[in-house]
This record gives sequence, structure tokens and C-alpha cells, in this order.
Amino acid sequence: MSNTRVLISGFEPFGGATLNPSQLLVEKLAEEKLPGVDLSTVILPVEFDRAAEILISKIKNLSPKVVISFGQAEGRSAFTPEKIAINLDDARIADNSGDARKQKRILEDGADGYFSTLPVEKIVSEINEQGVPSSLSLSAGSFVCNHIFYRMQHALLGQDIKSGFIHLPLVSEQSEEFPNQPTMSLDQMLVGAKTAILSTL
Repeated sequence: MSNTRVLISGFEPFGGATLNPSQLLVEKLAEEKLPGVDLSTVILPVEFDRAAEILISKIKNLSPKVVISFGQAEGRSAFTPEKIAINLDDARIADNSGDARKQKRILEDGADGYFSTLPVEKIVSEINEQGVPSSLSLSAGSFVCNHIFYRMQHALLGQDIKSGFIHLPLVSEQSEEFPNQPTMSLDQMLVGAKTAILSTL
């Protein structure tokens, strides 16, 4: 039986930060051997359109069966698979190209929202069983994370590809840059991410 082709993505740092936990996690996952998985990775720029175009192009080239995008959500203390992406760019800060979008529909002809096609409730349950805090999120925000999640779900409509987005807490190494914000160790994130991937197979 052939391995399942899985694509995972993370983001570069943004907003003046020196690290992004999703980049660290994806780079760490690239070194792992997961049973039954043929893993590909990509680190995306924190730029609305360019990030989505790179991700969608990578999906077209690889034809994966599963796509999981990871991103940073400071303030959260758990692994949070996102249930829904909304058709809105409304940025609190500019992206890394200087683009600060306000109240802009992502796709004029797109639905108001698209659900994740990952088994998000199962992922949350199995990550919690591994001792890593996880909970379902109903808002992926309205910045670049939500943008790529929405564009990906729109692009994959009707295709037999499980796809979605998971937000991560800050990683422990960011505690000085983000005082008083919850963090999680990269080792814990790795357990959570591997569990999430294997839950989708």
C-alpha cells in the first residue's frame, strides 16, 4: 500500500517578531518519518496574495491527499484546528509587503465561508489524548492565515483532498518577545502536529 502524500505549510516571522512557531514546527516535521506518510513542506511569506498563490501552486504540483497549514496565534494556549474560513481580509497590522487590508472580500464570487475538510473534532480529541492541549476554533481571524485557508478551500472545492488550517500558540523561545502570553514547547507542538497528520489518514 502506497504512502499518503501530505503537504504541510508554515509561515515566516511577521509583525517584527524574530520567530514563527509554524516555521519551526514545519522544519522539524520535515526531519521526521511518519508511518504511511509521504511528507512535503513549504514555508510561506506573510503576504496575502503571494502566500495563497504559492500554496495553491504547490498543491497543484504535488497532488496531495491531505493539506494542513499551520500559523501563529499569540494569546492562544492550545493547538486550535480551525472550523471555518471567512471571505474577509481585515488586517490589524500590515503584512510583510506592507499591505494593510481593511474590510475587503477575498473573492468577490466566493462563498461567505468555507468549512475545513479535515476531521477537526477527531484531531482535537486525539491531540488531547496525547496530553497536548487542543480545542476547536471557530475563528481563523481575518489576516493572512485566514486568507490562505479561505483561498485553499475555494480552490479545492469538489476535490478529494482533505485540507484545513491549525493555529499554534507562541513557542517557548518567544516568551521574551511576547511577555505574559501563553507559550508551548516545540516538542509538544511536534507531538500535536504528528497526531493531527496521522488523524487524517
